[in-house]
Parts: sequence; structure tokens; C-alpha cells
Amino acid sequence: MGTFTMPSLGADMEAGTLVEWLKQPGDAVKHGDIIAVVETDKGAIEVEVFEDGELEELLVKEGSKVPVGTALAQIFDEGDAEPTVRPSRSEPELEPGLQRGLQAAPSPAPTPPRQPPTPALPGLRMSPAARLLAEARRVGLASVTGTGPGGAIVREDVAAMLELGREAAPAQKSDKVAPDLAPMRRAIAAAMAKSKREIPHYYLSHQFEISAAMEWLDAYNSQRPPPERLLLNVLLVKAVALAVRKFPEFNGFYRGDAFEPSEAIHVGNAIAIRGGGLAAPAIHNTDSLSLAELMDHLHDLVGRTRRGGFRSSEISDSTVTVSSLGERGVDALWPVIYPPQVAIIGFGAVQKRARALDAGLVVRPVLNVTLAADHRANDGHRGALLLRRISDLLTEPEAL
Repeated sequence: MGTFTMPSLGADMEAGTLVEWLKQPGDAVKHGDIIAVVETDKGAIEVEVFEDGELEELLVKEGSKVPVGTALAQIFDEGDAEPTVRPSRSEPELEPGLQRGLQAAPSPAPTPPRQPPTPALPGLRMSPAARLLAEARRVGLASVTGTGPGGAIVREDVAAMLELGREAAPAQKSDKVAPDLAPMRRAIAAAMAKSKREIPHYYLSHQFEISAAMEWLDAYNSQRPPPERLLLNVLLVKAVALAVRKFPEFNGFYRGDAFEPSEAIHVGNAIAIRGGGLAAPAIHNTDSLSLAELMDHLHDLVGRTRRGGFRSSEISDSTVTVSSLGERGVDALWPVIYPPQVAIIGFGAVQKRARALDAGLVVRPVLNVTLAADHRANDGHRGALLLRRISDLLTEPEAL
């Protein structure tokens, strides 16, 4: 019997609200299935399960706000003997700081009654499942009343609208409601303040010629249709993943006064969310992916993240992060480490610069790469070697 618990989706997260169950008791589940939606300050996040089995029992009802680590459901593994006695449950022990304002995990109960309908405007909130269904069926969400926590629109609300035959016309301009970014801004502020308060940052930069990578990329893309072409950012992310394999002190977490290196390399990618805000979900096992596979993963991840559709494992597993603002034309950026990670690597825009060679001055494309790293886990000497390794890898793009 496995236990599905409220995950930690960030160093600053102490609790989350279970917005919606996407699976019910008796449903089969397998590793990677999304079975619930959890609301955090970063938004509504789809939460995956990491074992195979059958969803045995839901322990927390929708709308409950519970601490990280609280048992949410029991999952029966086919390898287990049929239980004759259901495991006992106990109320979660709340940290002192969480006692106020939190609703402890309630005893299992029949499906809770719906809250009175709440107007969806202003401050439209919705679960990812509701949003996906609305987009697929072209439902104007402004006409849907939310019955989830705090008036949030859940999938059942959209389904009820469709059943009533009141499917709205394609969303009109007046349906668009600016998302409430205040919770995300608070989450970003808390994480960045914690980072600058607790992590002894140091910074390095390195400018290098990127002619080889640009020429190889042009040749590669010229032989392929647009859907199969690569972006420069894919080469940069892959180079970082391979470089930290050689310098593992930049890949992992600092917890409990000690650095914990990670064998897996999950590169987080800083992505701007439509309407404002930022998230850095991970691409798992980045170093083992081909460039074409990495392009597919990145394309999918950017699309989902900008719609607010990232998953729990993606937001909590990053072992090192890449932030690229080259598309915005800046020369370089000086990023802030996202704790408990110990390094973040930034890339600016490719720019043409005069360089002195034996034959005289020539113009070449150059790129600035920067490193913000945690002095508790590594030092500047190794950081310099890491940046040099990244630039060396990009001189042989065919080997990435």
C-alpha cells in the first residue's frame, strides 16, 4: 500500500490546497499519471503519482489546505496482499507556523457538497483541467460560475455548462480577464529574498565566439522542414547539462548545512508566463536526450508553462537552472539562484563583435554566459572551469 502525499513544490512552500481530484477510488493509476490539482502561490499545478496500482482511498477532500507531506490518498499496489483491515489514518501534525489559517486533513467523507456558486468575475481562477476542457470545447469561461475553492472554476463546472447545452461561442475579447498575479509575485519575492538572504552568491562571466555552433545550426536546419528545426537555446541547455556532469558540485541541492549532489541532471528552464510571472520547470535527464528530443521537450514545456500547465515533478525536480534572455537582446544577465539549487547559468544575445586575430580585426558572433553559484557548495575556480567547459562544448556542436 502506497501513500500519496502533498508534495513540496518549492523551497518556500509549506502547504497547498487540494483543488481537484482527477482520479477516483477504484481507478487504475500508473507512474506519471496526473491524479490531482494543487493550488500554490505559483498557481494551480498538476500533481503526478509515482507508482503503479489502484487508487484505494481519498484521504483529503477538495478544497482542503494541508501541510506538505500530508497523506492525500492510499494506493493499492497489485503486489500487495489484499488488505483485510484498512490502514488507520491520523490527523496530520501541523507545524506551529501552520496552525493558523490551515484546515487540517479531514477524515474521509462522502463527496462534499458543492459550495454555493460564486461569480467567476473578477479575478477569474480555474483548475488546469477546467482550462483544458474549456479550450478544447471553446467555452467562454466568463459565463461559467466557479464552485471550487474560492470560487475557482473546476472541470465539473465546464462539463455542467456543456451538458446544459449552453456552450458558449468562441471566447470573445470581453471574456478575457487578467490573471491574478499577486500570489505568484509573492512566491517569487519569497524565494528570491530567501536566496539572497541565505545563499552566499558569487558571479562569473565569460564571452566566447559561437561561430561553430551558429554555422552548424544553419546547416542542420537548412536540411529540415520547420517543425524539425532546432533553436540555439537547445544547444545551450544541452551544453550546460553535459558540463555539470563533469562538474557535479554545481548540480544538486544544499539542504541541512550540506550539499547533496544529484546523479540525475534535470535542467530547469526559466520561462516567462503569459501575462506576467516566471517559472523554471525541469526537463528530466537532460544530458541523455538527443538535440531533437530536447527540442521536442522544450517546445512542449514552454507551451504548457505559458498556459500555466506545468506538473509537480517538473517544478520541484530541477537540479540546476538555465535562464536565457537572448531573445530580448540583452548582452548578459546576472540571475539569482533558486534554492535549494546551488547554481544558475544565464545566456545573453548573440552579438557581432570585433575580435583581434593574427590577420587583424575580424567580426565574429559572440555570446556571454554568466554563472551565479553558491559559495557553500563550490568556488570561483571551479566555476570558471565550468563556464570554459560550456564554451568548449559549443565549439563542437555535432558532439552534443
